[in-house]
Amino acid sequence: MIAYLDPTRPIVNSKGQMEDSFRLFTLQVSNSGILLGEGSPEGVVAADVGKEYMDLLGTAGNIKYIKRDVDDGAGDKTKGWILI
Repeated sequence: MIAYLDPTRPIVNSKGQMEDSFRLFTLQVSNSGILLGEGSPEGVVAADVGKEYMDLLGTAGNIKYIKRDVDDGAGDKTKGWILI
């Protein structure tokens, strides 16, 4: 879920730097999109559980993946993708 951005509060400070609430909002928005790549993400693309990936070279039935597992038990975040 993306954090609520209060429209009554400024998004930048007097120095033109992003306020923390706006920084969090932009990070959440940028992380909410589908990852795009060529080939299977398994063992290649690191992501958190729930992230989606689309194989731009995919053939019928091999196009979209979701990160299901936290890691391979050894901390490798590139493992745990399943074809959906």
